[in-house]
Amino acid sequence: MLVPFGQNLHVADGPPVSFFGFPYPTRMAVVRLSTGSLWVWSPIALTKELIGAVEAMGPVGCIVSPNKLHHVFLPEWKDRWPDARLYAPPGLARKKKQLHFDAELGDQADAAWLGDIDQAVFRGSFALEEVVFFHRASSTAIFGDLIQRFPEKTAQGFKGLMMRMGGILGPMGSTPRDWRLSFLSRAAARAARREVLAWKPQQLLIAHGECAAAGATDIIANALSWI
Repeated sequence: MLVPFGQNLHVADGPPVSFFGFPYPTRMAVVRLSTGSLWVWSPIALTKELIGAVEAMGPVGCIVSPNKLHHVFLPEWKDRWPDARLYAPPGLARKKKQLHFDAELGDQADAAWLGDIDQAVFRGSFALEEVVFFHRASSTAIFGDLIQRFPEKTAQGFKGLMMRMGGILGPMGSTPRDWRLSFLSRAAARAARREVLAWKPQQLLIAHGECAAAGATDIIANALSWI
C-alpha cells in the first residue's frame, strides 16, 4: 500500500474519484518527520491494509490538504486518528464548515514540520489556490492539482479530447487551462513559482498522473511557464 519514494517519504495510490463525471486517480504521500510522527498529504480512502501500513510507520501527527478539492477522505482519517492536527488550505475551512481544522496553511511551514518540509502558496486564482510542498530529505516537490501529467496512451475518446484540450497530457504536463484562466492576478503565483524552482527539487510527486524520479526542476519550470 505504501511505496517508498525517497528518504522517509512514501506514496500510496487509491481508487479513482469522480470529478465532473470523469474518473480521476488519487494519490497520497506520507512523510516520517524528524520528530518521528507522520505528516499525511492528500489522504486517500482508508482500508484495513492502509491503516496497518500507516500505523507501522509511526503515529499520525499532521493531516494536510493541498487545495480545497482534496477533502473527500479527511473526515475518515480524522476519525481514525483524532489526536492528529488537521490543516486546511486556503478556502477549505469556509467550504467545509462541518470539519474542525486546527490551522490554515500559509506561506510559512507549521512548526510541526518546519525542520523537514518547506511550502509555498500559489495565490491569485478566484477559483482555487494551492499549497505546494518540498520534502528536503528526498528533494521532492509535492503538487496536488497544479501540475497534471497523464500519459498519452491512456487518453482515449471524449475524456482524452478534454485532457488534450486542457493541456495535461504528456511528460511535461501542466495546469488545466480553465484553471489557468482563473489566475487574474499572477504576481503572487510567479513569486511562488520562483520559490519552488529555488528549491531545485530532483523528484516530483503529483496527485494526478505520472510522478518523476529525476529532472523535477525542469519539469516544473516548463509545466508552470504559463504563469
